[in-house]
Amino acid sequence: MNIFVGSLPWSIEEADLRESFEVYGSVSSVKIITDKFTGRSKGFGFVEMESDEEAEKAIAELNGATVEGRTIVVNKSEPKPEGERRSFSNNRSGGGYNGGGNSRGGGSYNDRNSGDGNRGRY
Repeated sequence: MNIFVGSLPWSIEEADLRESFEVYGSVSSVKIITDKFTGRSKGFGFVEMESDEEAEKAIAELNGATVEGRTIVVNKSEPKPEGERRSFSNNRSGGGYNGGGNSRGGGSYNDRNSGDGNRGRY
């Protein structure tokens, strides 16, 4: 079972996290997520345990525990559905320069027929 561990102290190491979970059973892997530019922990990680029963016990015991003064969050990690990825182009209006309120040569194709450079643009 894959387990999410959040609100981790910045100073915690993967070996420390592994030790905390090995009390409850066999740990397959531990990964603390780090910033790709600074290498600093992002404050969360994942622990994979071989036995679901041992993992459930670890979750029950460690969720809400205090580690180095921080209350950690521990729960079963659910994979993100493929359609859930964010797109930065969704729900955004095109925006852009509108020529200003009184620019005579504001780029509108209708400038010679209008007095303010904004007419006929939309």
